Amino acid sequence: MEIQHAGDVIAGVDTVTLYIGPQRQPEYYDYILATQPKRIIFNPGTENPELEALAQQQGIEVVRACTLVMLSTGQY
Repeated sequence: MEIQHAGDVIAGVDTVTLYIGPQRQPEYYDYILATQPKRIIFNPGTENPELEALAQQQGIEVVRACTLVMLSTGQY
């Protein structure tokens, strides 16, 4: 696998799962949306109506859930 550099947009991303709070997310909006993931998972404490709306406008599924719980219950 090729080394990825910070800020490189990666094609074919299925899921972005967020662990950073909404106050730190704006600097990543363009990058996250440019990857065009199929969905974004907002873990507890990361919910962000602004980013959620931007994602939905681009047809990206928004999920408010705990990624670890989703993995452990087979919902991921």
